[in-house]
Amino acid sequence: MHHANHFYGHAHVLARYAGLGDGHPPRINGYVQHGWNIGDGLAPGHPYAERTPSLLWSEQTRRRAWSVGRRNVTVIGAPFVYLLAMQPEEKSPPDREGTIWYPFHGWEGQHVKGDHKELIARIRDTEPGPVTVCLYWHEHRMRRVRRLYENAGFRVICHGYRGHWWKDTDPQFLDHQLAELRRHRRVASNRLTSAIFYGVAAGCEPAVYGDPMVLADEDPTFGGTARIRRQWPQLHGEQVHLPTAVAIAHAELGTDHRHPPAALRELLGWAYPQEETT
Repeated sequence: MHHANHFYGHAHVLARYAGLGDGHPPRINGYVQHGWNIGDGLAPGHPYAERTPSLLWSEQTRRRAWSVGRRNVTVIGAPFVYLLAMQPEEKSPPDREGTIWYPFHGWEGQHVKGDHKELIARIRDTEPGPVTVCLYWHEHRMRRVRRLYENAGFRVICHGYRGHWWKDTDPQFLDHQLAELRRHRRVASNRLTSAIFYGVAAGCEPAVYGDPMVLADEDPTFGGTARIRRQWPQLHGEQVHLPTAVAIAHAELGTDHRHPPAALRELLGWAYPQEETT
C-alpha cells in the first residue's frame, strides 16, 4: 500500500466503512488523494508508480488529472464523507460555541514562515467567542509556537499524528477532528484547506482570513495561494455566505460520489481475500 494512504487514518476509515473492522486495513489498489488540493490529487514529491489507479475526491480533481495526462483515475469522494456517513450528527446535538482555528502548517520536509503574533492579534479582533486553536502535529511539537497560542488565552489542541512511512498513524485522527468541529460554531484558517471543507460539511460557518504565511519551497505548479484566492474568492473573508460554502464543500469533498460498502471494496481491491502487505 502506498504509505500516503495511511495518512490521517484514511485507509482505516475506508476499511471501517467497507465492513472490514478496526484492524490493520488491507492493501489498497491505488493512491488515495490524502488532502484537498488544486492539482491532480497527487502530492508533489511523493513516490508514485506509473499506471497506479488514482482514487480522487471530486469530479473537479478528476478533470484536472485528465488534463495533465493522468488516465487511470476514479472519483470515490473524500474519506471524511465516509466518516460522516458512519457518524451522523445527533438529532438534538449540544449547542455549538466559539471558533476552531487552524493555522496553516508545515510538515517534515517543509517549514512555514509567518508572524504568529500578528495572526493571534487578528484572531482576537475577529472572533466573538472562545477560540480553540488546532495546531498540526508539526507545530504542536514546537514549544515556542504552541506557547504563543496558549499564552494568548486560546485552548490549544492537536488532532493527532498524521503518520509517515506506515508508522505512528493515528487511526482516529479524523474521528478526533469531527468531534472537535461539531463542538464549534465556526471554523477558520488563514488558507483554504481541507479543514475548512471538513468544517463546513460538519455544520460549521467558515472563514478564511489573515496572513496566509509562506511554505518553504512551495510548489507553484498549479498556481498556489494566488490561484486559490482567484478561483474561490467567495470562501475568503471573516464572514462567508454559508449556502455558497456548503455547495462548494459538497462538490470539493465529492459527497455525491460516496460509494456503498460493496462497491468501495471492489474499487479498493478489497473484494477478495488478499495477503497482508504494506
